[in-house]
Amino acid sequence: MTLFRVDAFLVMCVIVLSAAGKCAAQNSATKQVAKSDDIPKSIAESVSGTLQFAEGNFIGLAEAMPEDKYSYIPTVGNFDGVRSFGEQVKHVACAQFAFFNEFEGKKPADDCEKGGHDPAKTKAELIKYLKDSFDYSNRVLATLTANNALDRVEGRYAGPNTKLGISVVAVWHITDHYGQLVEYLRLNGIVPPFTQKYGVKVR
Repeated sequence: MTLFRVDAFLVMCVIVLSAAGKCAAQNSATKQVAKSDDIPKSIAESVSGTLQFAEGNFIGLAEAMPEDKYSYIPTVGNFDGVRSFGEQVKHVACAQFAFFNEFEGKKPADDCEKGGHDPAKTKAELIKYLKDSFDYSNRVLATLTANNALDRVEGRYAGPNTKLGISVVAVWHITDHYGQLVEYLRLNGIVPPFTQKYGVKVR
C-alpha cells in the first residue's frame, strides 16, 4: 500500500469515527430529552401521578374481592369494631369526595367515617361510587397550581390545611386503607392484583 493510500485510509477512518461519535452524542441527547419529558410538568401532575397509581391499586383490590365477601370482617386477631370490606371501600369513596370538597371550599358529608350518605350497597354500586369519587378528585386536583397550592383549606376531615396538603392527604388515605384491605384479601386466599402483576415475593 502506497503512502498516499495509507493517508487516504486514515482520513476515512477519522471521518467514520467522527460521524459515529456525533451520532452517539445525538442519540444520547435525544434520550436525555425524552427522559426529562417523562417528569411531571406541574404541581398538579406531581401529585396526580401518585394519586392515580394508588387509585388503580385500590380499584383492583375492590374488584378482586368476591361480592359475597364484601361483608367480611377478620376474626383472627383483635378486629373488634372494624369496618367490613365493603364499608372500607365506601369509606374511601366518601373520603375522596370529602377531601376535594374541602379543597373547593364546599361542605363535605358529615358521616364519611361510616361511609357517608350515598345509598351504594352492592359490590357493583360500591365500585361505581369509588370510581366516581376518583373521577371527581382528579378533576379538582387538575386545578392545583403554583399560585393556589398554599391557599388555606378548612374542614373537619383534613383541615386546616392547604390545597397541596389536602391533596397529599388524599393519596395517603387511599394507601392506608389499601394496606388494611390487603389483609382482608389474603385472609380469603386472594393475592392482591398488584402483587400478582409484579410477582412480589417475600425474601
